[in-house]
Amino acid sequence: MYEQISRNKWISAALVVFFMAFVFLLVWFFVYVTDWGPIGLVVAAAIAMGTAAVGYYQSDKIVLGISRAKPVTKEEYPYLYNVVEGLAIAAGLPAPKCYVIDDTAPNAFAAGRKPETAVICVTTGLLEKLNRVELEGVVAHEMSHIRNYDVRLQTLVVVMAGVVALLSDWMLRSFWWGGGRRRSGRGRGGSGGAEGILVMVGLALAVLSPFIATIIKLAVSRKREFLADASAAELTRYPAGLASALRKISADKEPLEAANKATAHLYIANPLKNLKGGNTGLNRLFSTHPPIEERIAALEKM
Repeated sequence: MYEQISRNKWISAALVVFFMAFVFLLVWFFVYVTDWGPIGLVVAAAIAMGTAAVGYYQSDKIVLGISRAKPVTKEEYPYLYNVVEGLAIAAGLPAPKCYVIDDTAPNAFAAGRKPETAVICVTTGLLEKLNRVELEGVVAHEMSHIRNYDVRLQTLVVVMAGVVALLSDWMLRSFWWGGGRRRSGRGRGGSGGAEGILVMVGLALAVLSPFIATIIKLAVSRKREFLADASAAELTRYPAGLASALRKISADKEPLEAANKATAHLYIANPLKNLKGGNTGLNRLFSTHPPIEERIAALEKM
């Protein structure tokens, strides 16, 4: 269990550092091959940070509204509140507010930028179909996302991905309008060939960087799911409970009607059950969640 937690933290950190290095590389090529220079970089960073800030501060309200989740009281759902409050004590966190989605598909998610404002949302199907230890496993997973500050980490990743998308777009526009080729003509002798190669590398980066950024962003998301699973096992001291819950959730073929592609990454398991070929290499590469089978196998090794 502790090995899983440590490994996933290190891999998450390594992915973020690699992402930062990739962004710096793209920035260097952006300054080199375009007329935008440092001003363009500042503008791109400001736009990406501005859009991410809106999501960071309003994400919980937005996703709860989209999901048609309603707040519930302890009197309405004492069973749910009892589990949440007990695990909050174990995690050393204030008890999150509870929300419920009226849907028979079993699933759950957590939202909120910090523990003091966090919420945990479950479907009525989850409450009906899981037993006590399975529900504790799911709630512990979501509590772990809160404790590990995954919303903050994902916000950082989203900012970097936004910067990459903007710089890539502006580089391509510069090439299209001729600005990107201005430097290749400056060189003389051997240096001109070297500059030409650098410009071609910059063009390739402009085309490929949005895909690379997306792959890194999704890889971070998948590793945080593994980390939340391991942290949940640490809280409950019973990894078999979460493993059993994941089996039930994955075996339930009913899609969650309130979910969409914009919110699917928040849930404990992909709520869009109608996807085909979800376990193929390409689909796994662009998936927000690791395969359920791999998550269960990791839990069973603890």
